[in-house]
Amino acid sequence: MMKKIFNYSPNFDLKKRQNNQIKFLVFHYTGMKSESDAINKLINIKSKVSSHYFIKRNGEIVVLVPDLYIAWHAGKSSWKNFKFLNKNSIGIEISNPGHENNYKKFSESQIQSISKLTKYLMFKYKIKPKNILGHSDIAPVRKKDPGEKFPWRLLALKKIGVWHSISNSILNKNRLKKIDTKTEKYFFKNLLKIGYTLNHSQNIKKKKFLIFLVKAFQRRYRQKLVNGKVDKECILICENLAKKLN
Repeated sequence: MMKKIFNYSPNFDLKKRQNNQIKFLVFHYTGMKSESDAINKLINIKSKVSSHYFIKRNGEIVVLVPDLYIAWHAGKSSWKNFKFLNKNSIGIEISNPGHENNYKKFSESQIQSISKLTKYLMFKYKIKPKNILGHSDIAPVRKKDPGEKFPWRLLALKKIGVWHSISNSILNKNRLKKIDTKTEKYFFKNLLKIGYTLNHSQNIKKKKFLIFLVKAFQRRYRQKLVNGKVDKECILICENLAKKLN
């Protein structure tokens, strides 16, 4: 049995949802220097943010909001035809200072707890591996978490999330290889097939939005180099994933 501690947050919708409404699981990092400050923020009524679970640095799992209530973790977000993913997802916050505060590798204890908890939730709510997402996948302009140090590949080996099946030697050969405009368009078509959305708000120029989108993809699937530029390596990964998922 997983050991959990309870520290309930008031930041959730009062209306309960049905089990079958839960289709996604979204990973976040806290992005705060102090773990206790992060927990305090998530249980503070004034902050208007929360998640269902919090994973401490030592691997301890804290329950903040029961699964069948809608926690306020995803914000403005989209994936495939879903908008504002709070109502269809479970949010897991993981203690990590994040990109602004000396971003760290996730601890072994955290990775073990992430695996156990996610496997349990996937089984309970019949969540598919392809519906395990990062905050930056669903809100690429606003968010970078859980980031390029998150062990996506390792988790995919346990059927948590998805990963491509291209060898490192092929990837290394194609990294930074330039592509033409037609091939770049093909890359974005494949992103759509994976689930990313290309609709951007009026507040940001399309070119800038696409750079954020490419970075979100790289933080997830090409973690060694996050530069916002589409190269041959990105094409190969994207094409491989699009075929796997469709």
